[in-house]
Amino acid sequence: MRFRKIHGAGNDFILLSNLGLDYDNDWSKEAERLCARRTGVGADGLVISRLISDSPAVLEVACFNADSSVATMCGNALRCSAWAAHRDHGFQQMSLRMAGVVHEAVVSDESVWVTAEVGAVLPRRLQAVINGRPTWFDSAHTGTEHVVAIVDDVDAIDAVMVGRLVRHHIDLAPLGTNVNFVQSTGQQALKLRTYERGVEAETLSCGSGAVAAVVVATMRGLVARRAVTVHNQAGEPLTVRPHDARPNRTHWVGGPVTHTFEGVLA
Repeated sequence: MRFRKIHGAGNDFILLSNLGLDYDNDWSKEAERLCARRTGVGADGLVISRLISDSPAVLEVACFNADSSVATMCGNALRCSAWAAHRDHGFQQMSLRMAGVVHEAVVSDESVWVTAEVGAVLPRRLQAVINGRPTWFDSAHTGTEHVVAIVDDVDAIDAVMVGRLVRHHIDLAPLGTNVNFVQSTGQQALKLRTYERGVEAETLSCGSGAVAAVVVATMRGLVARRAVTVHNQAGEPLTVRPHDARPNRTHWVGGPVTHTFEGVLA
């Protein structure tokens, strides 16, 4: 099987596309093997993208995290799948189904955009001590579980240590959560670091985390309800903006997608 190594603003994936609808495999097990940084291809996740219809353009997308768990929502995996569908089939607008939820996607010359659905937003969901200071985390469901802490300086935080503790917090059992640390960096701009459940590490970018960060930052009055630039560890910012037709429950997240290399799985 041929694969693409591709990343959305630093969030990297092994992408398998153009598989027949009847082709099946134990993708969870394969994800754990292939995503291993030292013994496999190396990636945050394995993405399986299948074309369901070309008129209108509809794709079924599944994302398996590096630890073999299934991602119910992964904005950057969706963006990478849309980029590949544009390259392979010429689609500029399409629908992507992930875990039973339909996402819109638009591919332009410089950015790939997908939608994320915003669910429950709960202020002060839990508290943790960061660098000796009690810090509140709000929760925001953006297709998957996220908690967000507004901090003065994201670079002063041990995102892995604190992220792992909060990810396994007893108040969030049994599912756990993705953990985000957010700093205001100016008008309509945020800086974000994310510890991702399933990868069990800090990733260079997180699409659903960027949406969660903007939702919480808007609730806290740090940004206005319009386009926000979200800076990440990769140095390739994402932009999050409300959906014109459904601004209260749907956001667009967009940014670059980079095709790194192709190969053949042995």
